[in-house]
Amino acid sequence: MAKLYIVPTPVGNLEDITLRALRVLKEVDCILAEDTRTSGILLKHYDIKAKLQPHHKFNEHKTIESIAQRIKGGENIALISDAGTPGISDPGFLLSRQCAKEGVEVECLPGATAFVPALVVSGLPCDRFCFEGFLPQKKGRVSRLTQLSTEERTIIFYESPYRVVKLLTQISEIFGPERECAVCREISKLHEEAVRGTVAEVLTHFTTHEPKGEFVVIIAGKQ
Repeated sequence: MAKLYIVPTPVGNLEDITLRALRVLKEVDCILAEDTRTSGILLKHYDIKAKLQPHHKFNEHKTIESIAQRIKGGENIALISDAGTPGISDPGFLLSRQCAKEGVEVECLPGATAFVPALVVSGLPCDRFCFEGFLPQKKGRVSRLTQLSTEERTIIFYESPYRVVKLLTQISEIFGPERECAVCREISKLHEEAVRGTVAEVLTHFTTHEPKGEFVVIIAGKQ
């Protein structure tokens, strides 16, 4: 029976892809990509010539039923995002849910996800944690942070370079400036960096050093 393959792709270094992922991408009938231009670089690097089709947050709700039907009809389809594991703060959940609903087999390969290496190198407890992904940009942002201020597990956020100072400022105001944290950027890339300390110390660093790259923000749980 044909199936949907959820295939993680590198978050930085192109070597961070499994042999199994490369085999699947070469064998499937079609690859659904969040951005065909971004994914095209990876596929060209590994000489993968499978048909590419856009699948992103702006069109996924319109196409999931037809994709599930194509798999039922015998097509093996792989889903990839720009980086990391689809469905983790990336398109993928809606399609996976639709396939499960219609009895289509879904197979998720293990692989890259940015928050795992960031959490491990943060120096903060990683036995129990709370993954929040991206906070709302405006409405609901402060109220969600207020709810999380009493969370006892380590808390993980994704953030863009344009809002990371804003996020750290809000955490300082709501959680307190002495809460321990770590901010990791450019995971698995040339300029990978982990900045550790109190929220106040890390905020000072990124107000004097321009934030660049993709960020994972790790906050210690309330003691």
